[in-house]
Amino acid sequence: MIDANAGSASKLGRERIDVQHDYAVCAWARHFNTSQTRVKEAVQAVGDRADRVRDHLAGQGASERPSAR
Repeated sequence: MIDANAGSASKLGRERIDVQHDYAVCAWARHFNTSQTRVKEAVQAVGDRADRVRDHLAGQGASERPSAR
């Protein structure tokens, strides 16, 4: 059986979040359904690997985005 999500999870682990570019932070904030501020804080806390940022944000609980309410 092939796991359809295995490739995307692996790809996410190789991706980096560049907080020096606002457009990139905005795109990642939308991807994670959170604020740009939380993305930047997560990168500062755990580094720029997207998978680590995702895990960090998931551990913090509720989203700050109005659409999540």
